[in-house]
Amino acid sequence: MGNLFLMLFIISIITGIIRPKKVIRWVNKNSSNRKSVLKYCGLSTLIFFILVGVTAPKTQNTTTQSQIDDSKTEAKADTKVEDNLNEENKKTTDTSNVDAIELTSANSTEDIFAGYRLIEVDGGNLSGHREPNVVVDIGFGDRKYYAFTNEYGQLVKVIAKEIILQDASTEAVNSNGRYYADEAKVPGVESKNLDEGHVIADSLGGVSNAYNITPQNSTLNRHGDQAYLEKVIRDAGGCTDFVAVITYPDTTTQIPSHYSYTYTINGNVINDEFDNVNPDEYNANLESNTSSNNSTYSNNKASGTTSDNSNNEISNTQSSTNNSEIVYWTPKGKSYHTTKSCPTLSRSKTILEGTIQQSGKNDPCDKCH
Repeated sequence: MGNLFLMLFIISIITGIIRPKKVIRWVNKNSSNRKSVLKYCGLSTLIFFILVGVTAPKTQNTTTQSQIDDSKTEAKADTKVEDNLNEENKKTTDTSNVDAIELTSANSTEDIFAGYRLIEVDGGNLSGHREPNVVVDIGFGDRKYYAFTNEYGQLVKVIAKEIILQDASTEAVNSNGRYYADEAKVPGVESKNLDEGHVIADSLGGVSNAYNITPQNSTLNRHGDQAYLEKVIRDAGGCTDFVAVITYPDTTTQIPSHYSYTYTINGNVINDEFDNVNPDEYNANLESNTSSNNSTYSNNKASGTTSDNSNNEISNTQSSTNNSEIVYWTPKGKSYHTTKSCPTLSRSKTILEGTIQQSGKNDPCDKCH
């Protein structure tokens, strides 16, 4: 609209200057000169600017508002894009974390198996042969128990992140609570004094092939330390970080000389160490040696030692106290126990009770004294 007024105004001025009479028609002809035209043009100019100011569109404000709106739209778009990128990054990060965990787990397993060949052996395989430098899963079902052999085919290590007890209600076991009717015939088990001993028992989810069987002393396996540690794990409902290390006297035999078990129950790390011998005979020998040493000591003391009256009084007082104290012991045990609930006593069927003098034992138990 302003452009139209401006164009008409310019045309009127030019026409008025050239032909005043063509523009000014409402005055007499003598007054129709250039001076009159300029006077009326000045008034027209003022009116023109007023009209332009009133009718001119607010282009600048509209443009500015449009720019603001565009900026807001762009900002929203940028924010949405940024949110999408953040979401994608988050998903990528989460996926990366999962991949990293899985990769770490896989690498950890690979590190454990480094230097060994992983093979599969049926849990009920009765062959006593073992391959050298191999690792075998000896866990029944989905359990992951791994057994390792050395270069001589000797079973030297068994590990399990978690020991999961046998579940007779969901697993196929026979009336004896075993997964298989028989165990692998590892060289040495033909001896009448050696059992086909499980490193991880059936009750703890172990299979019966040669990679979980060692020739083990029968008493040790059924009533000794081996049976005791299995009971401890069963009573606790299982354990974690189980490691068994098996030692041999030479590189040709399959009969171990020593067992070392480490496992964790309720956050407590337990270590059981014992030789592959009859524990009753072992304890009897210890008791015999202890009695012999005590006899020699008593004879030497009687023949060559004297005490003053003060020492005699102290000794008599201590002796009187010891004679009246009730203790517990086993017939073949080497020590007396101050509490009947001592774990060591639970391994024996016969527990005797009386004074220290009656027990004939001179050494107190390290666990309960």
